[in-house]
This record gives sequence, C-alpha cells and structure tokens, in this order.
Amino acid sequence: MSTGTRSRDLGVDLADFDPVRTVALGGIALLVSAYGSVFYHFIDVTGQPLAFLVVGAITLGAATSLSSSLRLRWATVVAVGLLGAGLTLYVFSLPRQPPILPLMTDAIALMTGRSLLQVTNVDLWVLGVAPGPLFLTWYLALRRRYVAGVVAGGGTLGFLVLTGDASNVTTLLGVVGGIVAVAVGDMDRRGDSLQAAEPLAVLLAALILLSAVAPVVPGGPSRTADSWSSFQTGGPGVGGGTVEANLVEADNQVGIAGNLSLSPEVRFRVESDAESYWQIGTFDRYTGDGWIRTGSDHSYNGRLDAPPGQSRSVEQTYTAVDDMSVLPAAWKPVSVGDDVADRALVTDLDGLDIDGTLSSGETASVTSRVPVASGEQLRSAGTDYPSSVAERYTRLPSSTPDRVGDRTERITARADTPYDTARVVERWLENNKEYSLDVQRPRGNVADEFLFEMDAGYCTYFASTMVVMLRTQDIPARMAVGYTPGERVGEDEWVVRGYDAHAWVEVYFPEVGWVRFDPTPAGPRQAAEQQELTSARENNRTDVDTNDTGTSEWTPTPTATPAPLTPRAEQPAQEAPGQVTVPERITRPGSGPEENVTISSPSVTAAPTNGSGGGGDDASGPFGGRPPTREETTLGAIVLLGLVVGLRRTGVTGRAYRAVWLRYQPRKDPETDAERAFERLEYLLAERHRPRRPEETPRQYLAAIGADERATQVAYVRERARYAGQVTREEADEAVSLVDEIVGWRGA
Repeated sequence: MSTGTRSRDLGVDLADFDPVRTVALGGIALLVSAYGSVFYHFIDVTGQPLAFLVVGAITLGAATSLSSSLRLRWATVVAVGLLGAGLTLYVFSLPRQPPILPLMTDAIALMTGRSLLQVTNVDLWVLGVAPGPLFLTWYLALRRRYVAGVVAGGGTLGFLVLTGDASNVTTLLGVVGGIVAVAVGDMDRRGDSLQAAEPLAVLLAALILLSAVAPVVPGGPSRTADSWSSFQTGGPGVGGGTVEANLVEADNQVGIAGNLSLSPEVRFRVESDAESYWQIGTFDRYTGDGWIRTGSDHSYNGRLDAPPGQSRSVEQTYTAVDDMSVLPAAWKPVSVGDDVADRALVTDLDGLDIDGTLSSGETASVTSRVPVASGEQLRSAGTDYPSSVAERYTRLPSSTPDRVGDRTERITARADTPYDTARVVERWLENNKEYSLDVQRPRGNVADEFLFEMDAGYCTYFASTMVVMLRTQDIPARMAVGYTPGERVGEDEWVVRGYDAHAWVEVYFPEVGWVRFDPTPAGPRQAAEQQELTSARENNRTDVDTNDTGTSEWTPTPTATPAPLTPRAEQPAQEAPGQVTVPERITRPGSGPEENVTISSPSVTAAPTNGSGGGGDDASGPFGGRPPTREETTLGAIVLLGLVVGLRRTGVTGRAYRAVWLRYQPRKDPETDAERAFERLEYLLAERHRPRRPEETPRQYLAAIGADERATQVAYVRERARYAGQVTREEADEAVSLVDEIVGWRGA
C-alpha cells in the first residue's frame, strides 16, 4: 500500500475533504444528531442542557484530534472505557446503590419499552453514557470506517427506539443518515464523483415519502406524539379516546391528548370512613408535552410511612365491578389488607399499584392516613423543604418559556406564602379558563400554550398548568391522577364510574406532606358527566348502573367534590380534616387590584364522538396545523433534493428551464440582449427545422431553412452588435420583441 493511499484511507487531513467525503460525513452527522436530539431532550427536561453541549463538544473535538494518531483498537478501548466509567459514576450517584440483579432487570425493562425518562437521575445517565458512542462513531467516520461508524451510532439509536424515546421522525432521520454514510462512503473509498450518488437521493426521497403514508420505522410515544405518518398517528398525545384511558391506563406516562370523551361505565364500589379522591398514581417529571413517573415499583413489605404531620386514619374497601389493573387509595396509603398484600406494589413516589388485575367481584382493603391541617397551619408551614423534595418537584424543562413564570409572579404578587400562592393560582385557573373536552392538542409546551393560547381544556390541562406555574415559584408540586368520589349510594359507600377519572394537583408543605388542590371548574365537569350518564340511561345501557345507583335516598352527585376546597357564602369557613380553605381575596395593605381574577361561569363543551369538531385534532395542513420540527424540516429538504435530482435525471428540469428561458428574456445592455435574442431564435428554429451546421453562417442558415423576415432582422441586429459594436437600445428591444412574436407564433 502506498503512502498516499494510506493517507487517504486514514483521512487525517481535514483540509483535504472533497465533496463526496463531506456528504458521507454529513450522513454520520445526521445519525449522531438523531440520537443526540433524544439525549438533549432528556437533559432539557431535567433543566441542565449546557453541561451536555459542553461534554458533546469536548468528545467530538477529542475524536477529531485523535483520529489521525490513535489506532482503531485503542479507540475502541477508549470508547468502552468512557461508557463503563460513565455508567459506574451514574450508579454511585444514586441515593442507594442497588445490587446487580435489579440493575440488570432495569436494563431489560428499558429495552422492552420503559422510557429512560423514568430513570431518576436521567441527566447523569446521559452525561455518563453519551460520550462513549459519540466518540467512537465520529472517530470511525473520520477514519473512513463508515459502516462501523453507522453500526456504533445505529446501535445507540436502536437502543433509544427500544426504550420508546426515539420518535418515528427522529428514527427515520437517523436511518436516512446511516444510509447516506454507508452508500456515499463507499463511493468515497472507490474515488467516485458525487454525481454517482444521484440515484441514492431519489431513493431516499421515495423512502421518506413512503414512510409519510405508511409508517415503517418504529418509534416510541414518549418523545413526542407527532409521527411522520399523517404527522399524528398515535401515542398518548393524540385525541379520540377517553379521559379515563388517558389518565388511569397511562401506567408510568401521561401524554397530553386532544379531544377526549367520557365513559359512564361503573368501575368499582368503595366503602370508606370518609369521602375522598381515590388516587391511583402521581407524576413528578414534566416533559413539556406530558408527565413521567420516575423510579421503579417494588413489592409491598407490610407498611408505608405516614405523612409527617398530624393525620387521621381512613379505612377503605374497594370492590371491582369491572376488571381493574390499578389499586386506588386515599392519600396517603400506609397499609393494604391481606386480600391484596401479595400483589400490591409501591411506586417510588409512595403510591400503590397492583401486579396483575382485580377481577370483577374481588376486593382490596387499604388504610390511609389523611393529612389534617388548617389554612393557618399551611400558611405558617414555611419553605424549609427537604432537599430531595425540592430537587425533584421544582424541576422544569429548560425550554419552558420565561413568560410562564412572569405571568405567575404577576397573578400571585400579593400572596405572601406558598399556600396563598397555590390558592391564587388554583382560583385563577378555575375562574379564567373554561372546561371543554373538545380541544386541539398544543403544539409546544402544554402549560405555556394553555396559559396564553387556549381558552378551554380539561383536567389534565388545568392540573399540568398549575403545577408548572407553582414550580416557577420554587414551590414543590406534582400531578396526581385517579378518581373523584363518584355517586354516593350509602352512608359510607360510593359507586365510581369511568368518567370520574380525574387529574389534580398536590403541593408539598413542610411537616404536613402533600395537600390536594383542584383547579378544574367542578360545575361544568359534573354537568358533562351527568349529561353522559343521562344519555347512557336513555339508551338502556346496562353497564352504567348498579342495583342502588340513581334510586337510593342519597341524591346522585357524580364526582362530588368532598368538603369544598374554597368557602361558599352559605357554608361556615371551618375546614374538614385533610382539606384547606382560602380567603376570597388575598391582599396586602396598600396593594393594587388583583390581576384578572374574575368570577365567571365557565361553559362545557363535550368532545364529538367521532373525534372531530372545531377544536379537535384534525387541524388542517400536513403537520396538523403546527410548524414542522427541525427533524421534519431536514427530511423535507432531503425529499426536495431527491425530487430535484430525479426530475433533472429524467430531463424534466432541463425542459422546464428551456421553456422558461425561451419565453422570458430579462433586459441588460443592448449587445447582450441582441445576442440572447438570437440564441433563443436559433434554439427555436433548430427544434422546428434543423440545427445550424458548423460551416454555416447565420445568414446561410436562415436562407437554407426559409426563415421569414423577422428572423432575418434579428440576425442583422445580432451581427451589428457582435461585429460592429453598434446597436441601439431600440434595435435590441426590436430583436427581443420579434423573437417573442416568433415564440408565440410557434406555440400557436
């Protein structure tokens, strides 16, 4: 092997990049940007993107500088060493170092669909894992080992596909980048010109267009609900289902949906010492377009911690009417009965879950300790939050617009305590936003869109927005989901239906624990639920009632709110255990008027059963009425390039150019205009008669084909311009006009 050949194979001189190699490296860059964008999303959600960008820049710089001197085997050792060191540092950063077996179990869970966003310290995981494959991918590309580079980068992207974090569009972008790198890289090694890659551009355009019609690339729903096929193919962010399915069946992820409907079917019965919200889960990590519950479930070991402050015991027994895959409980559960103890699971957020299902007729007993605190106690609770609580429940994506915090500060300017701030935000949302099930899914950050761009939404929108608003003020808050009390059918008994599924807010107070707030307007929500139940009964449905619903001495009150969270004029201002109140106005002496906290009567709009309607998810346009993402823009540019290349190879672009060139002549100076007019004439006559032979003068040619006087005059003007250098503006304009006439005559 010659020295020159070896130097080319190593590709050590960055100044010698040729167009073919540049395109091949561009394909690797697309692949890296595909999985890098997923990593960046993780870091953005945790609020620390700068560290990732710095680490990425250092890694790429190291790979570039070492590509000319470091042998392949040692580069592989470096990459594996970086990966191993990163994972080790991540494990030792955990509060408790888990044994090997749980770590392996978690790794298997990740590769079977568990999102990496459920990893508690996902930012440290990314900073530990990303440098290894990034270094190796780019190093191999610079060494012209394009196939190996694609294997390294594709393996990383493939892992993110298995976890469900890489969307269809992101995955497709990586696939396209890998194909470009392998195909064009092979041309680079053979010394082919870039023109040989034109068929590849056409094939890639066809692949992308095909995937836009029928998705063939797997992608997970957690990264985004927008896929390339129809630009909204499914996942938790798309409308058309029910509120219950969106919330209760979401497991560890809740996506923000578009229009939804209500399900009136009876789900379970509750016998309880007190009316409550029956919680089935909480979510701590806000992603901008949904919620994630971080951490893992573990088996119930006999007892859970009680709230830190004063509390009272509430005994509950749940009887499944329909099969249930959840285990409800009033907050905060402390123990479960023997009937489900062997199947009960405990989430990392201290909630309950169940391994398997509760079949129809099965029961589950739960004991809860419900916090008892007055409004004054909550006002005086202070802000001495445990560091673990403050760190986990005040995080927001770094991309959260500043205007959310600015608006919250103005709304709560007169609130002196976190409790007062929470109450003002709760009431502001309740009084200024309407309740509707027929909404269009937001294009960006849900809280920002709902706060500034939307007039209405349902519980998920209200709860998400309130949590984000509180977190901008450094108040720990989280979203909880479950069921409202349901229809009371006895002294201590309730029947819960599917439409009782609900989302609300929990705010943490030192020495008290988590306290519930509900910013969703109760009246319109209950009206929509009652309307759904009435319609179901009129249609003689048998799954919406039990023997005692709707006929007992108790007044049916679907999703009745226990012990109203704000005082009413006709009620005393005392507070039920576990509930809190707020004064009608929170003011400071000498403060100005409160911003836009008006009492209104929100209306309710039900989602159309066919998933369409004025605010549904069927927005017009190829991207559902939203701007295209960066990934979609890149794929669109590749499609456009492929189409242009394809048209050029078939001669369409040449013919189109000639058609325009023949019929349109911009004006410059007289000499140039006269020459261009004759060129147009000659091209037209060659198509109509025959081309001019090399030995023929223009006059001989025109005479031979029998051209008319107009053509002869154009040739005369051209001769004066070329040989005499004397042609006036008028003569040049006359020549252009004569050719325009001949072109028009030919077209006729």
